[in-house]
Amino acid sequence: MTTRSRGEVIAIAAVARNGVIGRGPDIPWRIPGEQARFKRLTMGHPLVMGRLTYASIGRPLPGRTTLVVSRDPGFVAAGVEVFTDVDAALDRALALDDVVFVAGGGQVYRAAWSRLTRLEITEVDLVPDGDVTFPPTSSREWTETVREKHDGHAYVSYSRARNAPDG
Repeated sequence: MTTRSRGEVIAIAAVARNGVIGRGPDIPWRIPGEQARFKRLTMGHPLVMGRLTYASIGRPLPGRTTLVVSRDPGFVAAGVEVFTDVDAALDRALALDDVVFVAGGGQVYRAAWSRLTRLEITEVDLVPDGDVTFPPTSSREWTETVREKHDGHAYVSYSRARNAPDG
């Protein structure tokens, strides 16, 4: 499965109270400052994301190597590396840098879950309709390390709990 266990693999996501992270290709909210936080945290590090997440962004993000996971072996996009397997994308990203961010969508988060070492979550105080969800987090598996409260949302950092199953 994985050929590399060193380095940090961090999921970064905005998650509503009901676990929703998207409705189709769209995010069902806008939070001022969230994109700036995403940029600040991910700048200079590889980003692993699914094809639909990449399509919703529409281009490689400056200052970050973009690795796109697609089941379509013929998928190509200028300026990105394409993989048909999340583990292969993570291995490549970890060969580039000791800090890697997983930026969605739901299937990619789930496939990377056992390899994640941290979560950087924007907890959104909404319960929107949506069809893309983030995996549930439990205190058995994740320890909250930082919480920064704002009106209608909070920025929360989690580390994998020491007693959690191997990741």
